[in-house]
Amino acid sequence: MSTVKKQLFEQLALIGRSLSSPQRIELMDYLAQAERSVEELSQLTGLSLANTSRHLQQLKQAGLVAVRKQGKNRLYQLAGSDVVQLVHHLRQTAETHLAEVDRLMDAIMPGKSQTPVISSQALAEQLDQEKVLILDVRPAKEFQQGHIKGAINVLPENIDTTLAKLPEADETDTIVAYCRGPYCVYSYQMVEQLQAAGRLAWRLSEGFPEWKAAGLPYESCEVE
Repeated sequence: MSTVKKQLFEQLALIGRSLSSPQRIELMDYLAQAERSVEELSQLTGLSLANTSRHLQQLKQAGLVAVRKQGKNRLYQLAGSDVVQLVHHLRQTAETHLAEVDRLMDAIMPGKSQTPVISSQALAEQLDQEKVLILDVRPAKEFQQGHIKGAINVLPENIDTTLAKLPEADETDTIVAYCRGPYCVYSYQMVEQLQAAGRLAWRLSEGFPEWKAAGLPYESCEVE
Protein backbone atom coordinates (compact mmCIF):
# COMPACT_ATOMS: atom_id res chain seq x y z
CA MET A 1 0.00 0.00 0.00
CA SER A 2 2.83 2.41 0.81
CA THR A 3 4.24 1.90 -2.70
CA VAL A 4 0.89 2.77 -4.27
CA LYS A 5 0.63 5.83 -2.04
CA LYS A 6 4.05 7.01 -3.16
CA GLN A 7 2.97 6.57 -6.76
CA LEU A 8 -0.10 8.69 -6.08
CA PHE A 9 2.07 11.44 -4.62
CA GLU A 10 4.27 11.22 -7.71
CA GLN A 11 1.21 11.96 -9.86
CA LEU A 12 0.45 15.00 -7.73
CA ALA A 13 4.06 16.10 -8.13
CA LEU A 14 3.60 15.91 -11.90
CA ILE A 15 1.07 18.73 -11.63
CA GLY A 16 3.40 20.63 -9.32
CA ARG A 17 6.30 20.34 -11.74
CA SER A 18 4.08 21.60 -14.55
CA LEU A 19 3.35 24.73 -12.50
CA SER A 20 7.01 25.29 -11.61
CA SER A 21 7.67 27.26 -14.81
CA PRO A 22 6.59 30.92 -15.08
CA GLN A 23 6.40 30.46 -18.85
CA ARG A 24 3.90 27.62 -18.52
CA ILE A 25 1.79 29.60 -16.06
CA GLU A 26 1.75 32.51 -18.52
CA LEU A 27 0.67 30.17 -21.32
CA MET A 28 -2.15 28.88 -19.13
CA ASP A 29 -3.21 32.45 -18.41
CA TYR A 30 -3.59 33.16 -22.13
CA LEU A 31 -5.36 29.84 -22.72
CA ALA A 32 -7.85 30.67 -19.97
CA GLN A 33 -9.05 33.54 -22.17
CA ALA A 34 -9.31 31.76 -25.52
CA GLU A 35 -8.29 28.75 -27.53
CA ARG A 36 -5.01 29.49 -29.33
CA SER A 37 -2.46 28.03 -31.72
CA VAL A 38 1.23 27.53 -30.96
CA GLU A 39 2.09 30.42 -33.28
CA GLU A 40 -0.28 32.80 -31.53
CA LEU A 41 0.97 31.80 -28.08
CA SER A 42 4.54 32.28 -29.26
CA GLN A 43 3.75 35.84 -30.34
CA LEU A 44 1.91 36.67 -27.11
CA THR A 45 4.61 35.36 -24.78
CA GLY A 46 7.71 36.21 -26.79
CA LEU A 47 8.88 32.60 -26.62
CA SER A 48 10.27 30.81 -29.64
CA LEU A 49 7.98 28.39 -31.43
CA ALA A 50 10.12 25.47 -30.24
CA ASN A 51 9.97 26.55 -26.58
CA THR A 52 6.25 27.27 -26.78
CA SER A 53 5.58 23.83 -28.23
CA ARG A 54 7.79 22.16 -25.61
CA HIS A 55 5.98 23.87 -22.72
CA LEU A 56 2.58 23.01 -24.18
CA GLN A 57 3.56 19.35 -24.47
CA GLN A 58 4.53 19.30 -20.80
CA LEU A 59 1.20 20.84 -19.85
CA LYS A 60 -0.59 18.32 -22.06
CA GLN A 61 1.26 15.40 -20.45
CA ALA A 62 0.11 16.65 -17.06
CA GLY A 63 -3.48 16.80 -18.29
CA LEU A 64 -3.72 20.57 -17.85
CA VAL A 65 -4.32 21.47 -21.50
CA ALA A 66 -6.16 19.78 -24.35
CA VAL A 67 -5.52 20.07 -28.07
CA ARG A 68 -7.67 19.68 -31.15
CA LYS A 69 -6.94 19.85 -34.86
CA GLN A 70 -8.51 22.48 -37.12
CA GLY A 71 -7.26 21.97 -40.64
CA LYS A 72 -3.49 22.17 -40.45
CA ASN A 73 -3.56 23.94 -37.09
CA ARG A 74 -3.43 22.48 -33.61
CA LEU A 75 -5.44 24.57 -31.16
CA TYR A 76 -4.82 24.45 -27.44
CA GLN A 77 -7.17 25.16 -24.54
CA LEU A 78 -7.26 24.53 -20.81
CA ALA A 79 -8.52 21.04 -19.98
CA GLY A 80 -11.35 22.29 -17.77
CA SER A 81 -12.67 24.91 -15.35
CA ASP A 82 -10.86 23.09 -12.53
CA VAL A 83 -7.56 24.13 -14.13
CA VAL A 84 -8.71 27.77 -13.98
CA GLN A 85 -9.45 27.27 -10.29
CA LEU A 86 -6.04 25.65 -9.79
CA VAL A 87 -4.25 28.73 -11.13
CA HIS A 88 -6.62 30.95 -9.13
CA HIS A 89 -5.69 29.21 -5.88
CA LEU A 90 -2.00 29.31 -6.81
CA ARG A 91 -2.28 33.07 -7.24
CA GLN A 92 -4.19 33.51 -3.98
CA THR A 93 -1.60 31.51 -2.05
CA ALA A 94 1.24 33.56 -3.52
CA GLU A 95 -0.54 36.83 -2.70
CA THR A 96 -1.11 35.67 0.88
CA HIS A 97 2.40 34.44 1.63
CA LEU A 98 4.75 36.33 -0.70
CA ALA A 99 5.16 40.05 -0.01
CA GLU A 100 6.95 40.45 -3.35
CA VAL A 101 3.69 39.78 -5.18
CA ASP A 102 2.09 42.88 -3.63
CA ARG A 103 5.17 44.97 -4.41
CA LEU A 104 5.11 43.90 -8.04
CA MET A 105 1.37 44.56 -8.36
CA ASP A 106 1.88 48.06 -6.92
CA ALA A 107 4.61 48.65 -9.50
CA ILE A 108 2.32 47.62 -12.37
CA MET A 109 -0.84 49.29 -11.03
CA PRO A 110 0.13 52.11 -8.60
CA GLY A 111 -3.46 53.22 -7.98
CA LYS A 112 -4.98 49.79 -7.49
CA SER A 113 -5.81 50.36 -3.82
CA GLN A 114 -8.00 53.36 -4.79
CA THR A 115 -9.91 51.42 -7.45
CA PRO A 116 -13.41 50.39 -6.26
CA VAL A 117 -13.86 46.63 -6.51
CA ILE A 118 -16.93 44.44 -6.84
CA SER A 119 -16.92 40.67 -6.44
CA SER A 120 -18.25 38.27 -9.04
CA GLN A 121 -21.02 37.10 -6.73
CA ALA A 122 -22.13 40.67 -5.95
CA LEU A 123 -22.24 41.53 -9.66
CA ALA A 124 -24.15 38.34 -10.49
CA GLU A 125 -26.80 39.29 -7.93
CA GLN A 126 -27.24 42.69 -9.58
CA LEU A 127 -27.61 41.45 -13.14
CA ASP A 128 -31.39 41.01 -12.95
CA GLN A 129 -32.11 43.53 -10.20
CA GLU A 130 -30.48 46.78 -11.35
CA LYS A 131 -29.34 48.59 -14.46
CA VAL A 132 -25.79 47.42 -14.99
CA LEU A 133 -23.37 48.35 -17.76
CA ILE A 134 -20.60 45.75 -18.01
CA LEU A 135 -17.48 46.51 -20.03
CA ASP A 136 -15.29 43.64 -21.20
CA VAL A 137 -11.89 45.24 -21.86
CA ARG A 138 -10.17 42.47 -23.82
CA PRO A 139 -9.23 41.74 -27.43
CA ALA A 140 -12.14 40.82 -29.70
CA LYS A 141 -11.11 37.16 -30.04
CA GLU A 142 -11.29 36.61 -26.30
CA PHE A 143 -14.64 38.41 -26.04
CA GLN A 144 -16.08 36.31 -28.88
CA GLN A 145 -15.09 33.02 -27.27
CA GLY A 146 -16.86 33.96 -24.05
CA HIS A 147 -17.91 36.96 -21.95
CA ILE A 148 -20.18 37.91 -19.07
CA LYS A 149 -23.81 37.92 -20.15
CA GLY A 150 -24.76 41.32 -21.54
CA ALA A 151 -21.21 42.71 -21.56
CA ILE A 152 -20.02 45.20 -24.18
CA ASN A 153 -16.59 44.69 -25.71
CA VAL A 154 -14.13 47.58 -25.35
CA LEU A 155 -10.90 46.94 -27.22
CA PRO A 156 -7.90 47.79 -25.01
CA GLU A 157 -6.58 50.22 -27.62
CA ASN A 158 -9.94 52.08 -27.57
CA ILE A 159 -10.15 52.74 -23.84
CA ASP A 160 -9.50 56.46 -24.29
CA THR A 161 -12.24 56.90 -26.89
CA THR A 162 -14.95 54.76 -25.27
CA LEU A 163 -16.37 57.30 -22.82
CA ALA A 164 -18.17 59.35 -25.46
CA LYS A 165 -20.03 56.25 -26.65
CA LEU A 166 -21.34 55.13 -23.25
CA PRO A 167 -24.95 55.75 -22.11
CA GLU A 168 -25.61 58.87 -20.05
CA ALA A 169 -25.09 58.61 -16.30
CA ASP A 170 -28.82 58.42 -15.50
CA GLU A 171 -29.32 55.49 -17.86
CA THR A 172 -27.31 53.04 -15.77
CA ASP A 173 -26.86 52.61 -12.03
CA THR A 174 -23.68 50.56 -12.13
CA ILE A 175 -20.69 50.42 -14.47
CA VAL A 176 -18.35 47.47 -14.04
CA ALA A 177 -15.17 46.85 -16.04
CA TYR A 178 -13.26 43.59 -16.21
CA CYS A 179 -10.48 42.08 -18.30
CA ARG A 180 -8.27 39.00 -18.09
CA GLY A 181 -7.88 38.98 -14.31
CA PRO A 182 -6.27 40.76 -11.34
CA TYR A 183 -2.91 41.12 -13.10
CA CYS A 184 -4.43 42.69 -16.21
CA VAL A 185 -4.18 46.50 -16.36
CA TYR A 186 -6.97 47.10 -18.86
CA SER A 187 -9.84 47.15 -16.36
CA TYR A 188 -7.86 49.43 -14.04
CA GLN A 189 -7.29 51.86 -16.91
CA MET A 190 -10.96 51.75 -17.88
CA VAL A 191 -12.12 52.52 -14.34
CA GLU A 192 -9.59 55.36 -14.06
CA GLN A 193 -10.94 56.89 -17.27
CA LEU A 194 -14.52 56.59 -16.02
CA GLN A 195 -13.68 58.13 -12.67
CA ALA A 196 -11.82 61.01 -14.32
CA ALA A 197 -15.00 61.71 -16.30
CA GLY A 198 -17.06 61.77 -13.12
CA ARG A 199 -18.65 58.35 -13.65
CA LEU A 200 -19.15 55.88 -10.82
CA ALA A 201 -17.44 52.62 -11.79
CA TRP A 202 -16.13 49.41 -10.27
CA ARG A 203 -13.52 46.89 -11.32
CA LEU A 204 -14.49 43.23 -11.16
CA SER A 205 -12.21 41.52 -8.64
CA GLU A 206 -11.59 38.59 -11.00
CA GLY A 207 -11.44 38.06 -14.74
CA PHE A 208 -13.77 36.26 -17.11
CA PRO A 209 -12.13 32.81 -16.66
CA GLU A 210 -12.95 32.81 -12.94
CA TRP A 211 -16.48 34.07 -13.65
CA LYS A 212 -17.12 31.22 -16.10
CA ALA A 213 -15.48 28.62 -13.85
CA ALA A 214 -17.82 29.66 -11.03
CA GLY A 215 -20.82 28.79 -13.22
CA LEU A 216 -22.06 32.39 -13.47
CA PRO A 217 -24.04 33.62 -16.54
CA TYR A 218 -21.98 34.05 -19.68
CA GLU A 219 -22.46 33.94 -23.42
CA SER A 220 -20.39 33.47 -26.56
CA CYS A 221 -20.39 35.00 -30.03
CA GLU A 222 -19.18 31.71 -31.50
CA VAL A 223 -20.92 28.41 -32.07
CA GLU A 224 -19.95 25.96 -29.30
